[in-house]
Amino acid sequence: MHHTVVERELELKLILSPERSIPVPARLGYRSDDPFAVHVAFHINSEQPVDWTFARELLVEGVFRPCGHGDVRVWPTKVEGRSVVLMALSSPDGDALLEAPAAQVSAWLERTLRVVPPGTEADQLGIDDGLAELLAPTPADDLWLCDPWPSDESKDGE
Repeated sequence: MHHTVVERELELKLILSPERSIPVPARLGYRSDDPFAVHVAFHINSEQPVDWTFARELLVEGVFRPCGHGDVRVWPTKVEGRSVVLMALSSPDGDALLEAPAAQVSAWLERTLRVVPPGTEADQLGIDDGLAELLAPTPADDLWLCDPWPSDESKDGE
């Protein structure tokens, strides 16, 4: 089965205080073989990027209204007249508040929604095909289906 990848490089801002932020290069990623999730890789000063995965639906909703709770919260706002999306991420290693340009995030999300429209995510997983294959009878099933102990009414062996 063919899978599509939708990626977008962009620069986020890590908000350190109301007056101070630092740029953080990031990559938004979406794969049609993982249709419910979005992946964000933050390129900080380390050998490996910091990866976060959360529900695409959370980001889609967060572009329009505050949503999420716990580890990932997303909401739209304006900063100096610019529309942005804020993402608050929490983990045992710490918390981060990131600002993303709303237009870039929205354009990327639109591309993901064209690849896998909302409500069709489960179709991408092939669960029905996998279950049908798993539950399909095989020749060995005939051995399990025959009765190993003939009833007393059997005429065999008389």
